[in-house]
Amino acid sequence: MSAPTTVTASDVQRIVDVRATDPASIARRWAERRQPANGLVGQNNGRLMLIAADHPARGALRAGENALAMGDRTELLDRMVRALSRPGVDGVLGTADVVEDLLLLGALEGKVVIGSMNRGGLAGTVFEMDDRYTGHDAATIESFGFQGGKMLFRIDPNDPSTVATMEATARAVADLASRGLMAMVEPFISGRGADGRVRNDLSTEAVVRSATVAAGLAPTSAYTWLKLPVVDDMDTVLAATTLPVLLLGGEVAADQEAQFAAWSKALTNPVVRGMVVGRSLLFPPTGTVEDAVDATVRMMAPGGLGEMTA
Repeated sequence: MSAPTTVTASDVQRIVDVRATDPASIARRWAERRQPANGLVGQNNGRLMLIAADHPARGALRAGENALAMGDRTELLDRMVRALSRPGVDGVLGTADVVEDLLLLGALEGKVVIGSMNRGGLAGTVFEMDDRYTGHDAATIESFGFQGGKMLFRIDPNDPSTVATMEATARAVADLASRGLMAMVEPFISGRGADGRVRNDLSTEAVVRSATVAAGLAPTSAYTWLKLPVVDDMDTVLAATTLPVLLLGGEVAADQEAQFAAWSKALTNPVVRGMVVGRSLLFPPTGTVEDAVDATVRMMAPGGLGEMTA
C-alpha cells in the first residue's frame, strides 16, 4: 500500500479490515519495510526531525483549546501522514497502535521509527507518577526493525513511586543498549500542585538536574539520547551533558513565532541532534500542518536559522 496524501474514513476502514481479518500481516509488513537510509543521522544537517504521536495512549488528547484534538483517529492519522510526507521529516515516535496504523497506510517506508515504551502514568490519575512500561519493549523494537525506544522519566521528590519508574527506566535503557538500539529518555522534575495536577518544572535548575540524573541511568550510556524541553537558558542545560539531545516541541503555544524562535536558537548548539515534535506541528495555532513542519525543517537545514556550529 502506497502512502496516501490524506487519510479518509475509507482508509481507516481498510485498516480495521486488515486488523480483523489478517493481523499477522502487520509483522510481515514490518519485516518487509524499507529501512531509513541515514539511520539516526537524519537528513537535516546531520540531525533528526521526528513527529511524535504517543500522547493518546497516556490519555493526553488535548492540543491547544481542544480537549479531544488527538481523539479522532482519522483526523490524527491524516495530520500524521501529511507531516511525514514533507521533505526533511525523518520519522515518527509512537505507540504500537499509531505506528501500526501508519505502517498499514504505507507511510513508514524509509522512515525512522521509535517505539514509545512507558505509557502507564495516565494523565490526571492518582497513579500518574507510577509510569509503568505498558507499551513497546526492547525485544519487539528489535524484531520489528525500529531504530530505538523512548521513555518518559518524571522525578517527583514527594512521590515514592518515582524510584520504581527510575529502576524500570534503567532496565529499559540497558535492554535497548544490549541490542545496539537508541534509548531516548525524556526526563522532568515534576510535582502535584494544590489542584492535584502533575506539572513539570521547566526552570533551568530543574531541567539540568533531570538531564544529569537521566544520563546516569543503566550500566552504559553508549546508546542513550536525551529528549529535553526548550527553556530560556538552554545553553546552561545543554552544557550539562555530553549525550546527544533532541529538542521536545512541547504544548501548542499561543505565540508560534516566539516558540519557533526559541527552537531555532537552541538548534545552534552542537549538542542538539534534532527535534521531536507532536502537537505543536500536528495542531498548529495558525496555518497548516505543512506550513508548520516546513518551517521547522528549515531551521535545521544547512544555512537555516538553526545551522549547526562547529
